[in-house]
Parts: sequence; structure tokens; C-alpha cells
Amino acid sequence: MTDVPWMEWYQSLAKPSWTPAPRTIGLIWQILYPIIIATFGFVFLQAGRGRLPLLVALPFAINLVANLIFTPIQFGMRNLPLAAADILVVWGTILWMMLAVWPHYRWVAAAQVPYFVWVSIATVLQLSITWMNRG
Repeated sequence: MTDVPWMEWYQSLAKPSWTPAPRTIGLIWQILYPIIIATFGFVFLQAGRGRLPLLVALPFAINLVANLIFTPIQFGMRNLPLAAADILVVWGTILWMMLAVWPHYRWVAAAQVPYFVWVSIATVLQLSITWMNRG
């Protein structure tokens, strides 16, 4: 199936009935990415200036990498189990980020709530798709 375009491949997968349409998923990310860019940029800038411990920025860095590699894993490699593991890292690091930054910049932690809600839904979706297409 490696020669099948990624959207055709994705459409061929068994998915839960509540799976959002690809357009809806894209719209959600269009809303979230500016929040992610602003808050992550702020955290990295503050850490770089020494106003925030580097350990507070660590979960943001891990989350950024895990978020960026999800698409190549899911749609490039078409590796559902690895994509499921990756999204669990994304989900876990959002919690870690919120806890780590809360004592320093509560607004940054609060701004992660929509990201956390969406990734919680996306994690259940990914785990469901992975389970439904095992074997």
C-alpha cells in the first residue's frame, strides 16, 4: 500500500463513527497553531534569557518535536502503533508543560487548555484507529 496517496490510505482505515472530517481536524489545528507558536515562543525566549529555568522549557521542546514527527510517522511511514506512542508523548508532555510553567506564567499554562482538550480527543481517536486496524 505504499504507493497509495496518504489521504486515500487514511480513508481506507477503519475509524470510529465519531471521527472528525479531515477539514475539521485541519481547522482545529489552524486555531491551535497560533496559540502554540505564541506560548512556546514565549517560553523558549524566557528560558533563553534566563528568566525561566531550562527544565521548565524541556517539556515544551519534547512536545514540539513529538508534535512535528506525528505526521511523518502516521502518514509517511503509515505506522499506526508508533503514531499512537507518539501522540501519547504529545499528550503527556502537555500535562507536564502546564504543571512546569504554572508557577512562573499561569497564562501560558491556561493557554494550553484548548491544545490539551484537542490532543485528548485526538489521542483517543488515534488509539481507536490503531486498535481497529491491528493485525
